[in-house]
Amino acid sequence: MSFSFEKSFKTALRSSWVILKLIVPIYILADVLFYYDLLSYITFIFKPLALFLGLPQEAALSIVSGLFLNLYAAIAFAAPLGLDAKSWTVLAVFLGIAHALLVETEIMKRLGLSRVYSIVLRLSVGLLVGFFVTQMPNEWFISSFVSHPETLQPVRYDSIQALVLNAAYEALSLSLNIIVLVSLLIFLLDMIKSRPWMQRHAQNVNSGFSILVGVILGITYGAGILIAEYEKGLLKKREILFIGTYLMIAHAMIEDTLLFVIFGANPWIIVSLRLIFATLIAYGIAKYVNVR
Repeated sequence: MSFSFEKSFKTALRSSWVILKLIVPIYILADVLFYYDLLSYITFIFKPLALFLGLPQEAALSIVSGLFLNLYAAIAFAAPLGLDAKSWTVLAVFLGIAHALLVETEIMKRLGLSRVYSIVLRLSVGLLVGFFVTQMPNEWFISSFVSHPETLQPVRYDSIQALVLNAAYEALSLSLNIIVLVSLLIFLLDMIKSRPWMQRHAQNVNSGFSILVGVILGITYGAGILIAEYEKGLLKKREILFIGTYLMIAHAMIEDTLLFVIFGANPWIIVSLRLIFATLIAYGIAKYVNVR
């Protein structure tokens, strides 16, 4: 498979449209809910989760949308809250591990890992790593990438129209930044997928290569090259358990991380913690859990 600029461009356009459809309306909705203090009526259920992660209770909508939808929806709800760099880093490690649970759990199911195991693992590890970040010194999160207000007090507007127009402008600005980033990543990752060495190794499945692909490209691609081999019964269950566990904690490290770096999250903490915890937990589970 050779690299096709036209194909990658079309993929980037489709992704851009998805991003716009998600971020613009959700961002405006979040701004309106926050401005009229309506979030307090719908986030109280998830307040303990947000507080456990050291986040304001208004971030609960971001957490829930990330868990059940994707990171773009989560960012759209979190962007108007004026989170600081540490909060964005916490959100990045938690949702980086535990986003899009419904979709990605089904992919793991194709590899023979139960839905309960996948969901419990990703939620528990996400909370563990997120809480670990909250205990780090604040000085580690001084970022030069972006400056955001640290207050959650809303700006006063003369009318609802002014509020919506300002929210739409900010949402479009945010969408443009993300679209540029995602489009560049699409071209880069498509080039990686088209390389001869990638094609050769994809034909000869092995644990190390599958993990490398998943860490860079994501669960869908990393697990995808293993599914056919698993269904043929050519892979050991312990090997599948190790790879699946590793990928659920550390996948799509480039794209997921950079989406949050836009807001000042610390990329070194995000990447290092996810890789360290993925290695330790996957090794421990594969070694000590009895697999039949």
